[in-house]
Amino acid sequence: MKNNRVLDLIAVIILIIGGLNWGLIGLFEWNFIGSVFGYVTTFSRTLYTIIGIAAIYKIINFAKKGK
Repeated sequence: MKNNRVLDLIAVIILIIGGLNWGLIGLFEWNFIGSVFGYVTTFSRTLYTIIGIAAIYKIINFAKKGK
């Protein structure tokens, strides 16, 4: 149970970072992750993948809690 809380917290932090990045893209046309880590690097693509996995994880958690 404690491991799930830690995983949930990590997923939320990752989603906040991703959401802030998308907000910067929408408001200022500035991609923070791309600017810092490069636009087409393996590391930036890995970060985007981790953000996507965190989103899928949270979607599954919300669906489980709804049942």
